[in-house]
Amino acid sequence: MKNLSLRQLQVFEAVAETLSYSGAADRLGITQPAVSMLMRQLEADAGVALTLRQGRRMDLTAAGAMFLSYARGIVRQVRAAEDALASVRSGSAGRLHLGVVTTANYYAPQLLMAFQRRMPGVAVKLSVVRRDEVLAMLKDHRIDVAIAGHPPGEADVEAEAFARNPHFIVAPPDHPLAGQRRIPWTSLSDEPFIFRETGSATRQFLEHLLLSKSLKVNVTIELAGNETVKQAVMAGMGISFMSAHAVQVELGAGRMVVLDVVDMPKWLDWCLLHRRDHQLDGINAAFREFVLQHGSTVAACRA
Repeated sequence: MKNLSLRQLQVFEAVAETLSYSGAADRLGITQPAVSMLMRQLEADAGVALTLRQGRRMDLTAAGAMFLSYARGIVRQVRAAEDALASVRSGSAGRLHLGVVTTANYYAPQLLMAFQRRMPGVAVKLSVVRRDEVLAMLKDHRIDVAIAGHPPGEADVEAEAFARNPHFIVAPPDHPLAGQRRIPWTSLSDEPFIFRETGSATRQFLEHLLLSKSLKVNVTIELAGNETVKQAVMAGMGISFMSAHAVQVELGAGRMVVLDVVDMPKWLDWCLLHRRDHQLDGINAAFREFVLQHGSTVAACRA
């Protein structure tokens, strides 16, 4: 592919993500005929079809799906080089784009502020999304570093633990079990339980825990997101299993309590994630070192 150009890669990335020539044209601010021409040139140079049409629907071929990961990597590197040059021109120390799962958002801003104090002039962007989206952003080269729990085994990312993430059972302060000591798990079987949505790492952790104890609980409602679950608990709708990071304010204000359940809290690790096939450099490498050295202090919370 001797004639491969950056513009072709940008067009192909836009076509692959929108699955539409018109969508790619709108994203890039060019005409649809220009997109069509550049795609024809790219596929001619590649010697293989990268997209196919099935009726009115467009999709990637196997070759196109494989080529997309390389195209994204090249485009990302060029964008990183442009950002680096822009930083030099503006006097900025660089740009960091961090992706975090929703629970990590309770301390991520403090982590970024602490990093900026050590490296003044660094521009930061924080994306707070669900775990599957964090992994997708890493895979698609939209971010280089992220914070989450341990990823699934099939995810092609490196995970380095830097802090603990305690989980426990929370309840409204007037709950009958509040203040009791050494509550057995069997006492929770008839309690109305508020579960996180399907796919949530917190829910998966709880389901594994309940399975290990051969215990069934009374799931009265499923809710998406920590904030919604907290409001439901404080309203007296039931008890729930939550990360300590998500409830620090409510515990401090006395609007929620931790039940003293036997063998609790349960602990997970907070991890810094990055792709295995990409060596971190510049600001991303500096942030990794900072998190591994100081992240546990910034992310500390009451258990």
